[in-house]
Amino acid sequence: MDKKDAKAWLYLLPAILFLGVFMVYPLIDVLIYSFEEGYNSASQTSFGVGSYNYSYVLHDPYFLQAIKNTFILVIFTVPISTGLALLISVGLSSIQKLRDLFQTIYFLPYVTNTLAVGLVFMILFKQTPYSDGLVNLVIKFFGGEAVDFIGGPYWAKMFVLCFYTVWVVLPFKILILTSALASVNEQYYNAAKVDGTRRFRIFTRITIPMISPTLFYLIITGFIGAFKAYSDAVALFGTDLNAAQMNTIVGYIYDMLYGNSGGYPSYASAAAIILFTIVLTITCINLLVSKKHVHYA
Repeated sequence: MDKKDAKAWLYLLPAILFLGVFMVYPLIDVLIYSFEEGYNSASQTSFGVGSYNYSYVLHDPYFLQAIKNTFILVIFTVPISTGLALLISVGLSSIQKLRDLFQTIYFLPYVTNTLAVGLVFMILFKQTPYSDGLVNLVIKFFGGEAVDFIGGPYWAKMFVLCFYTVWVVLPFKILILTSALASVNEQYYNAAKVDGTRRFRIFTRITIPMISPTLFYLIITGFIGAFKAYSDAVALFGTDLNAAQMNTIVGYIYDMLYGNSGGYPSYASAAAIILFTIVLTITCINLLVSKKHVHYA
């Protein structure tokens, strides 16, 4: 190893130590716990080693409901939020006057406390003895029937959760995409206009390929963020998410550790490893897809 390589490894050493201590070691520790049956955190003892924890978790109705909720959240919120952010960013990029003002307005929900935003959504959607909520007032104005979006049917609660999640993540994506669009060289657009290329073709053949690394980044982080969803559901439906049928995988893990059914670290560890495997698999698939569709300058 020459001096340059040794110097490079020396610079990387703090980051490697950080990853090892705070990521690799905890992951290995959780993996070990997930195979220890009947693990007791107080006495640091277990009944034995096996796959019972995984069998229990995969057959637990609460965990299956959490998986269903999480996948619905991922499937709907990631493409919708990314698509909306792209459309809004393109619109902002074409506005010269008051662009900074609009960017600031769109970014405000991102810096607002999650529980505060949840309270606003409850006022909009929740039915009470005194009010049906602002959204229901609009529905009834157009001749529809009021729906309890917070304590009513499953589809209504899932709609609100997806709506809320999109609303929360949208500002960050708009900010990132607006910056990406601003970095595209104007010469490409000028050359296309000279050739008489239509705007839609310019968008699909120039804009999208040039910002594809940013789009890919937002999709990957969107998937990971959606799989880690928990506080969004708590902000809307309270801490007893199992009763509301709106728990997520992270919520299930928390419940197994600290919630009403808490005190089962082995089950929580098994659920955490399952979540890690799902996220890792989807990330790897996205990386393989990106090799064909992401264009790096």
